[in-house]
Amino acid sequence: MTADFLASTKKQFAYYKLLGEQTLAQVPDDQLNWQPNAASNSLAAIVKHLWGNMLSRWTDFLTSDGEKPWRHREAEFDNDLRTRAAVLEKWEAGWQCLFGALDGLTTADLDRLVYIRHQGHTVAEAINRQLAHYPYHVGQMVFLARLVAGDAWQSLSIPRGASGAYNAEKFAQPPHQAHFTDELLGDTPL
Repeated sequence: MTADFLASTKKQFAYYKLLGEQTLAQVPDDQLNWQPNAASNSLAAIVKHLWGNMLSRWTDFLTSDGEKPWRHREAEFDNDLRTRAAVLEKWEAGWQCLFGALDGLTTADLDRLVYIRHQGHTVAEAINRQLAHYPYHVGQMVFLARLVAGDAWQSLSIPRGASGAYNAEKFAQPPHQAHFTDELLGDTPL
């Protein structure tokens, strides 16, 4: 594996962080705890779960099991974050932990073995595991927010009816190497 893997990973995590932030920004404060039914999670509960998972997985990432004994996963789904400030505090704390761990990695670390619930993963596998997990929940957040926002929703990707113009713009450029997140995040290293 190369340093490109780590750079790409950081950009993809940053992209999903941005999507989550753009999602939360479209939801009124009084709707952050809304649940479509009792079996579903609210936006606030999903953020709390992501925070708990991120702190557990990325704290002492190379040296301790990713499922920390101090984690209380079941409590992460309690719908008890009552303010936007509390939701955003958890959101930022989780992502800061993740990016701090990623920033400390080198390509030499990618083949090292780490554990999650006593199951061994290479560092690259552990990163990919979370790169699948977090977008899964960000997608849930987007869906919930779209339900709340209704017609006021502002698309986070290519809006309906705009695919042709978007593709025409892309294909008008010469072929080039770029990361799919560069348009939103810029092409500067994270």
